[in-house]
Amino acid sequence: MKLCVALDLPSRDECLGLASELKGLDLWLKVGMRAFYRDGLDFICELKKISDFKIFLDLKLYDIPNTMSDAAAELCKAGVDMINIHASAGAVAMRAVMERIASEKNRPLVLAVSALTSFDESGFSDIYHTNIESAVRSMSLLSKESGLDGMVCSAFESKMIKEHCGDDFITLCPGIRPVLRGETSSQDDQSRVAGVSFAKSHKADFIVVGRPIYKASNPKNAVKEILSQF
Repeated sequence: MKLCVALDLPSRDECLGLASELKGLDLWLKVGMRAFYRDGLDFICELKKISDFKIFLDLKLYDIPNTMSDAAAELCKAGVDMINIHASAGAVAMRAVMERIASEKNRPLVLAVSALTSFDESGFSDIYHTNIESAVRSMSLLSKESGLDGMVCSAFESKMIKEHCGDDFITLCPGIRPVLRGETSSQDDQSRVAGVSFAKSHKADFIVVGRPIYKASNPKNAVKEILSQF
């Protein structure tokens, strides 16, 4: 299991400062919409200069197939190590992305987003007219058949995805709220949250942790404590 630290701080300098503080630790960094829309591709280069971090660019591509595949090809040029797209875009779009970037040197891992961890059952049903588990299972099978590398999912679905798609099909789990000594914990805007040990027991390959790290009194120590639980 790998730790992916979310760089969701209010400014570029704060994000770079956190990355500098975490230099040398065995982790990935997640760059989401807020940081990327604000700081652009140059921000990725700056992170790489700090250390040879693995970068997950979390933009959740969702559009018509041609637009998604064009966007994915551009993101490959950024030197990131993982990107994600919405499984709801469908098999044609997912296949188009994978075919477009297949020949890219050192292409990034491509994961599909299933049910956002902010959804509870009621909110998900309002949009998709089914329950979360059934939808995640069908989206995962479709994503694997379309050639993707894995899924973004809650820890509650990780084990089920492995059972249906195989242990080599990657699961990356946001909504992880570790219990850290001397720190308080909150779900914030997440609905389906889990702890580190739960994610590990449910075969998660990556866990994403943001606020519990960058709001900690000592973020580096918080990361070390999380890694000690792996």
